[in-house]
Amino acid sequence: MSISEGTIGELRAKGVEVKRLEREYYEIFIGPQHPGSGHMRIIVRLDGDIIVDADPDIGYVHRTMEKLSEGREWIKVTPLVERMTIIDACNVTLPYINAVEKLMDKRPSTRASYLRVLLCEINRIASHLYGFGIFGVFLGHSTAYMWGFGDREVFLELAEILTGTRLTYTYHIPGGVRRDMPQDFPQMARRAVRYMRNRMAEYEKIFLNNPVIVSRLRDVGVISKTRAAELGIVGPTLRGSGVRYDVRLNEPYEVYSELDFEVPVFEEGDALARTLVRMEEIKQSLNIIEQAVDWLEKHRDEPVIAKEDYEKLPKLHKELYEKTGRVKLLPTQISMKVPPGKAVARAEAGRGEIFYYVESDGGVMPYRVRVVTPSARNVIVFKKVVPGHRLMDLPAIYGSIDYFPPEADR
Repeated sequence: MSISEGTIGELRAKGVEVKRLEREYYEIFIGPQHPGSGHMRIIVRLDGDIIVDADPDIGYVHRTMEKLSEGREWIKVTPLVERMTIIDACNVTLPYINAVEKLMDKRPSTRASYLRVLLCEINRIASHLYGFGIFGVFLGHSTAYMWGFGDREVFLELAEILTGTRLTYTYHIPGGVRRDMPQDFPQMARRAVRYMRNRMAEYEKIFLNNPVIVSRLRDVGVISKTRAAELGIVGPTLRGSGVRYDVRLNEPYEVYSELDFEVPVFEEGDALARTLVRMEEIKQSLNIIEQAVDWLEKHRDEPVIAKEDYEKLPKLHKELYEKTGRVKLLPTQISMKVPPGKAVARAEAGRGEIFYYVESDGGVMPYRVRVVTPSARNVIVFKKVVPGHRLMDLPAIYGSIDYFPPEADR
């Protein structure tokens, strides 16, 4: 079976490089381009239109973040690492701060933990809507793209009102967060929750129950439960294969153990199941946001930093916090020394488990920072799952795992 010369001509006309290999195999280079395959290249070998091999060629946006972290003060590592997943900045920086807190034997205030969870779930929704919009581009569904990115703005605005910035928050600090929520934030959050719940029904009509979309996703890119565990994939990609693993549930951090939420799991293991997991997770995140703002509204007296840190603040800094809810860091907090030792921490980011190993030699900068991201673990899907499918199944599989190249390259 061989690909037709007419198809080869069409691919070349679109700028896709095609080479004829031995045994009538063809090699196609998909990417790197943005939007599309993202900042990566997939080297696809075809027998006709059947994929024989799919080799993910990553590293186009590798920025040596782990090594760069060794030359920055502890608190200045946060704005660096949050840029590896700029669309999910809260979830990817929180475990780093948790690891630093373990080294310092410091616990955040309960109010700070609720604020952290609140921002993490706002980010999770925004991240899923981003991935949903890109998925729409992959499948030629422009409405899904416009809806996903349009509704994402609702939650980006919430995050901006809470933190003061749109995408890169640097919100967490050891022992707390940088600022409290505004007085009217609970009302705005509840309004956003109501809006998104109504929109979810529309998404089901136009996308999830669309027979054309369903036919593109069902029984495509199937990963069995056993296979998923063997490959070590994480997040919604794992839960779409029937494995009920979520760090928020299996190894609770912050105040997740105090909140009521479900972990959506689907057994089919195909592209449709992975898509449904993400949409159901949006509903659960909306529930968590409601619970968080309810608690925060009822408990306004506690500061957003550790009690011992608040007591050390100068009078002017306390007055600033009482007036604006913002925490102004002291020079000693920015250039703080962390006791020597090693610590690990993990969290459930939008694409799955993110893991940090942090080591201190007692100085003002980390001795070692190591991070394993969900996209770095899920990239194996291209190599192990894609072969055997048709070429036009590749966009469906890629979109269903919500792979984010800068997160893997870091």
